[in-house]
Amino acid sequence: MLERGLLPDFSSEALAELARLQIPAVTENSSAEGSPGIRDLRNLLWASIDNDDSRDLDQLTVAEAIPPDRVKILVAIADVDSSIPDGSAIDQHARTNTTSVYTAAEIFPMLPEKVSTDITSLNFNEDRLAIVVEMVIGPDGSLEDSKIYRAWVHNYAKLAYNSVAAWLDNKGPIPAAINAVKGLAENLQLQDRTAQSMKNLRHVHGALSLETIEAKPVFDGDQIQSLEIEEKNRAKEIIEDFMIAANGVTARYLSAMKFPSIRRVVRTPKRWDRIVEIAGEHKFGLPQVPDSKALEEFLVREKAADPLRFPDLSLAVIKLLGNGEYIAELPEENVSGHFGLAVKDYAHSTAPNRRYPDLLTQRLLKAALEEKAAPYTKDDLDVLATHCTEAEDAANKVERQVGKSAAALLLESRIGEQFDSIVTGASEKGTWVRLLTVPVEGKLVRGFEGLDVGERVRVQLIDTNVEQGYIDFKKVGSSSHG
Repeated sequence: MLERGLLPDFSSEALAELARLQIPAVTENSSAEGSPGIRDLRNLLWASIDNDDSRDLDQLTVAEAIPPDRVKILVAIADVDSSIPDGSAIDQHARTNTTSVYTAAEIFPMLPEKVSTDITSLNFNEDRLAIVVEMVIGPDGSLEDSKIYRAWVHNYAKLAYNSVAAWLDNKGPIPAAINAVKGLAENLQLQDRTAQSMKNLRHVHGALSLETIEAKPVFDGDQIQSLEIEEKNRAKEIIEDFMIAANGVTARYLSAMKFPSIRRVVRTPKRWDRIVEIAGEHKFGLPQVPDSKALEEFLVREKAADPLRFPDLSLAVIKLLGNGEYIAELPEENVSGHFGLAVKDYAHSTAPNRRYPDLLTQRLLKAALEEKAAPYTKDDLDVLATHCTEAEDAANKVERQVGKSAAALLLESRIGEQFDSIVTGASEKGTWVRLLTVPVEGKLVRGFEGLDVGERVRVQLIDTNVEQGYIDFKKVGSSSHG
């Protein structure tokens, strides 16, 4: 963390502020329609769906059927700004790191745990302040109308992705927490149907069906046992699709209010030429100019043809698309949008407990709702956007390095063994491969000449260094998976 310019610990000033913080109490100024007060929506069937071990709950969702065929989706986002004002010592720590850093060994939260997992977390059975994004979704999954306002909310069920997805797919029992709340099962099924129609519509517009293998080290005490693979599922898609839509609503609202905003964009792909080449190897012709719809067609076809190897193809495409970045934008500017999500208006706003751009967006939103001046100028946001991109890259490197140390620990005893792999990076800095059997990435130190991203090779593990997180391979032939 220190090497990359990030702060592992909170300052004494931040800890002193923390000691004084209280959870906001429900006030009676709940407003009527149209006035800028705070609504009372605690009677709606709000629930959170997150990872099994998540304690910083940033969002709740609920659906309401509008006969005959429309659905109102409400997304509540934790009101972090009410407890963490701009310029406070806690805010300065968050501004430096810009994100929570999740490493295999330890989590370094952007805000003190007492804040992100309690004071501003939308916890089970608690009343909390939130910003609500309300969206009316048509039968085809399109957004027909939207509103944003402040409200009091109450979380009736803390749910986890995997058990909710198993139930939605008829592969597991209904989670007890859903059963305990009358009407929640039907509500979640309505959310699921709506999310699937929204996802299908995004893909019609060229959102990319990407699917990578993410590995999470599993420890037993200090011993690493294995790397567990995290997979996409229907419950994750509910949250993903609602958040993408809410981020779009937020961006357009700020634009309409003539406020500057901070956007997340993946500009034109970094190495489209190589993506075209890979598609060609799969007998698919992509146009010479970047086209997300055509790329999506190719990805859908390949996923159907070879679902087992699809994550490897996905990974190659993701590496070739390049990283996203934060940019500041004025309402009248023409932003490049998010290539991979096929959405033009994309502001980060749904995770203010763990991402600083989301907290900045929340402050802009609240000022716009209250008809106050924007708390940041375009120049302020330019500086912050560049810093957020750089700090997030640094955080990713920390996470990757600790992940590599965990992987090196796991592979230490397997030096000399051979594996099938796929090339995930090829540049002057070196060539990287990811194993197909164990989800581990390492450097190809011998036999890398002429290889490019997406190619398969057979490699032998020749060295590991747990301290440095190095895993070194040499090429021993072509991959038997060809």
